[in-house]
Amino acid sequence: MPGKNKVLNRYLEPVLKKLIKKNQSFFIFGPRQTGKTFLVKKILKKLKNTIEYSLQNPAVRLNLESDPGRLIREIEAIEKPPYVFIDEGQKIPLLFDAVQYLIDEKKATFFITGSSARKLRRKGTNLLPGRVKRFFLDPLLWGELGWLKKSSIKPLALKNINYGLNYSFEDQLIFGSLPLVVLTKKEERESILTSYTQIYLEEEIRAEALSRKIGSFLRFLELAALESGTSPNLTKLSLESGVSLPAIKEFYQLLVDTLIVHRVDPYLKNARKRLLTSPRYYFFDLGVRNALSYLPLNQGLVKAQKGTLFEHAVILEVIRRIRALNKNYRLYYWRTANGAEVDCVVDTGEALIPIEIKSSSYVTLSEIKGLKIFLEDYKDRTSLGYVITLGKKPEKLAKNILALPWDYL
Repeated sequence: MPGKNKVLNRYLEPVLKKLIKKNQSFFIFGPRQTGKTFLVKKILKKLKNTIEYSLQNPAVRLNLESDPGRLIREIEAIEKPPYVFIDEGQKIPLLFDAVQYLIDEKKATFFITGSSARKLRRKGTNLLPGRVKRFFLDPLLWGELGWLKKSSIKPLALKNINYGLNYSFEDQLIFGSLPLVVLTKKEERESILTSYTQIYLEEEIRAEALSRKIGSFLRFLELAALESGTSPNLTKLSLESGVSLPAIKEFYQLLVDTLIVHRVDPYLKNARKRLLTSPRYYFFDLGVRNALSYLPLNQGLVKAQKGTLFEHAVILEVIRRIRALNKNYRLYYWRTANGAEVDCVVDTGEALIPIEIKSSSYVTLSEIKGLKIFLEDYKDRTSLGYVITLGKKPEKLAKNILALPWDYL
């Protein structure tokens, strides 16, 4: 995780350290610049007998790509089973057969990172089932930024692990929370985000053999970023961008596979209907979303899009909490044919947690009719609903509805 003087603690670090003591291999997925490489290297510094393979390095990649068996031979030449770090593992899917052999033969412990699931999802790729623990590293959570006053929703509760950062909640709404952005001077953040989007386009899109479609993709990407947090009308997007409907669907799947976008499906009792209902898409980081939308990265943006940005920030935090807690919770939104709506529904398996999001300091019951309807319709699975606000103190709005300031989430 880059930074001149500050090293940020991450929720994932102690989890990984416990696994290492057991010689357990792991795979960390996450978008570029979320700190995966930095985190693994930080852990490696305290270990002996380590070896690294950065597949970002063309020379290293070409050597292993032309002869994946080289990995086995090089590891077997080391007297004591080493800790092996493979960075950007998705770049050589065929390497995973060699990794499996070395794990099965107890000849090495592997730490692997990856910023795209696209190649790994292709038919025949060995995803090392049962051999590696899988994790996801997101941009910084609110507790990693030191903002939490109290976590009041127990299944999602976390504590602060960093303090004293010169970065505000409003900064996050504008610039997002990629570690490099957070640790950089304010005047440099816009150029970092611009560079990020250019690198993503150059390395990910061209790597997917979409160079001939780059113009179409650029038009789509700006509109998709502006639509982030909605159930986009694909036909309308196609007309506005001049991109065919099949290409629009292909591009959205590309964004999901390269971890740039989170897909959130509707909550429906009938799973078959869920497949036929439009999902919502959230860009993984607000700064990246704003930069791709070509929006002005200043306080004027917050004034113009406060509701959109606040909802987006809360949804992203819930997604990141679920991953940081390593829970098998599922996240949905809920909307009826009559327009009743709840922004976020967390299914813990045992219960449902409905969460409405309002970018105001005070909320009245008349503003959360959808939440009241949901609590009545699903009273067998939920007993308490929440409203996340910009207020200062929690408020009990009804016997089963609690309003929480964002920093009490």
